[in-house]
Amino acid sequence: MTAPKPPVAAARWAEIRLFAMDVDGVLTDGTVLISSDGTEAKSFSILDGMGLRRLADAGIVTAWISGRPSQATTARANELKIPHLIQGRTDKLAALQELAARLGFGAAQCAYMGDDVIDTAAIAWAGVGIAPPEAMPSTLAAAAYVTARPAGRGAVREVCEHLLAARVPPAQ
Repeated sequence: MTAPKPPVAAARWAEIRLFAMDVDGVLTDGTVLISSDGTEAKSFSILDGMGLRRLADAGIVTAWISGRPSQATTARANELKIPHLIQGRTDKLAALQELAARLGFGAAQCAYMGDDVIDTAAIAWAGVGIAPPEAMPSTLAAAAYVTARPAGRGAVREVCEHLLAARVPPAQ
């Protein structure tokens, strides 16, 4: 277990224009169900989905970067209208940097959330690197923020709420 992280300053959350994330172990609890006929099923949180829709409404771009292709992932991304779905890419840093460059964003404008060693470099590069509490030790160490909620159970929504709160003008 890593030491507690200091809070991420609201100003850092406010800079974020792209929230990219891994899928398995971030949007899901990491479980993949394979039926005897080879079909795959995953469990996605409705809370996370609503958070991602709210980010889109607020003008924050979202992206999913997964190391493995999955029809279940494609179906959920289509349902939520995720504009950037990248599958089958294990070099998450390269995928994130290519997407950020294509969109005209620098590292400080990107948040990335992942749970495993293939996510660690992308987490370290992003302006705000994020991991769920069940992530691998090296991934947790690289993250600026570790969610209180578990993967597949509102961890992504927790991040969405930080991003949205940073955009709310202070009360007068």
